[in-house]
Amino acid sequence: MTVTEQLSALDRILAHGDISTLFQPIVCRSEQRILGYEALSRGPSNSPLHSPLTLFAVARHAQRLSELELLCRRNACQRFQQLGLQGKLFLNVSPESLLESAHQPGRTLQLLQRFAISPDQVVIELTEQTPTEDFNLLDSALHHYRTMGFSIALDDLGAGYSSLRLWSELRPDYVKIDRHFIDGIHEDAVKREFVGSILKMARASRAQVIAEGIERQEEHAVLAEMGVDLLQGYLFARPSETPSHEPPRSLSELPCHGTAQEESDNLQALLLDQPALPVDTSTQEVLEAFRGQANLNSLAILDSQGKPVGIVHRHALADSLLKPFATELFSRKPISRLMSPDFLAVECSQSLQQVSRLLTSRARQRIEEDFIITREGDYLGMGRVIDLLKLITEQRLQQARHANPLTLLPGNVPIQQCLERLLQQRRSAVVCYVDIDSFKPFNDLYGYAKGDEVLLSLAQCLNERINPSHDFVGHIGGDDFLLVLASTDWRARLAELLEDFQQQCRRFYQREHLLAGGFTTRNRHGQLEVFPLLSLSVGVVQVDELSGCHMDAEQLAALASDAKRQAKAIPGFSLQVVKAS
Repeated sequence: MTVTEQLSALDRILAHGDISTLFQPIVCRSEQRILGYEALSRGPSNSPLHSPLTLFAVARHAQRLSELELLCRRNACQRFQQLGLQGKLFLNVSPESLLESAHQPGRTLQLLQRFAISPDQVVIELTEQTPTEDFNLLDSALHHYRTMGFSIALDDLGAGYSSLRLWSELRPDYVKIDRHFIDGIHEDAVKREFVGSILKMARASRAQVIAEGIERQEEHAVLAEMGVDLLQGYLFARPSETPSHEPPRSLSELPCHGTAQEESDNLQALLLDQPALPVDTSTQEVLEAFRGQANLNSLAILDSQGKPVGIVHRHALADSLLKPFATELFSRKPISRLMSPDFLAVECSQSLQQVSRLLTSRARQRIEEDFIITREGDYLGMGRVIDLLKLITEQRLQQARHANPLTLLPGNVPIQQCLERLLQQRRSAVVCYVDIDSFKPFNDLYGYAKGDEVLLSLAQCLNERINPSHDFVGHIGGDDFLLVLASTDWRARLAELLEDFQQQCRRFYQREHLLAGGFTTRNRHGQLEVFPLLSLSVGVVQVDELSGCHMDAEQLAALASDAKRQAKAIPGFSLQVVKAS
């Protein structure tokens, strides 16, 4: 197709408004709900400009990008209103279109007024295709959006020309991690490190992170363990002209492995059995409820099905009604006019650590505010942030008492709990008892400080071999460690562990010992003996679904210890594998 034909097709599309809009949901895992929908535009199905990549590239070339994007936003707003979609509407905007001379500020707000969409429902999603150079002008344009109540999202973080600088300069409310870093994250330690860094920066800048392009449950599991709560991808729903209003079933199908290094305490201890009010309750009735209970901080607002749709905080309601004539204006109106749709709702089965991460990621959450607790999406009661923080602090102190003081890995109590859960849940896994060969003579020759460095090095190597979503690593004591691996490639992981450990240890030896492949020191009988360089002996117990019927955690630990002793009897690196029976 010639350039002239492409431009002619673009003219027809802009003249007739021939754009279709698809919506893909962005889901909130912890609250088991749809946060909002990203609007995605397509050209006519029979047109060579059907593909959005081609369509927007041609508009960019013709310097009509601003005109095309305004058309897309109009269609998106219209369809969003017609379909009765709830939550946020994410609208894609190219930074360069904001800088075009044809760009007319205020048009988006006019569209929202026309289709009765509140500005605080809209997220302007910056999609960068070409380098952005005029940051001052772009910042002015986005400041204009923010003053009107819009939120800002930065799309494809890590893939754009200057996305990190955009993040630093513009401080968006949301950042979306490019799907390249999500694809296969369960098998790629570097991608996990990248996402972990993004989460740290997001906490510092008070932005919420959205992972897009999720297609596999394994990716979902790792992201959930890392604390990424906002998700988008084919695993949950493909873009559709008529998207579902209900959260996808796959959102709640995340396997609960139970062997990760996180306590599984649920929220039952925090639950306040507190009544909620229907969404059509008048503001005056809500005021009376607060006046009648001096210790009532918040009230959940429910729809006709008993599901939370908003929350009213005492202090926020008081602030709203302090404005001139506000009481007269709102007292007879339903509380839906003043309630906050931006609330945290968590399932009662979630762990304290998961909820703590969610609270940390919410910039607007105040310590005196409450959150909603649900069971399968239905209202159950309320929880107080301050109570959660107290419980988390107590739990951290308890964990510290049960952690190894050198490596800070879980010690014998959490190891015992891990093995008990493994047997109770009847899962297949391998329990690996890891011991360092020649460690005592090395310690005697090089000193305890060097020995501690070796232990820390092994702890690091072990951590790098596990998948945090379903594996476990603990420190029994001394040079004894325990691994629980649920992955089928456990043999390859152990081989990599040995190679990494031996490579890390090279820096601890004297040159002559390294060249000789060993060192001479006195053995336990006081006699000089040549010992080989540090290596590993691993006793492996294969556990299956029936193992829990035949043994308990203490017997399983003893079996792993015995397999380790058999491995120790073989010089050099050795692996002794037995089956739990």
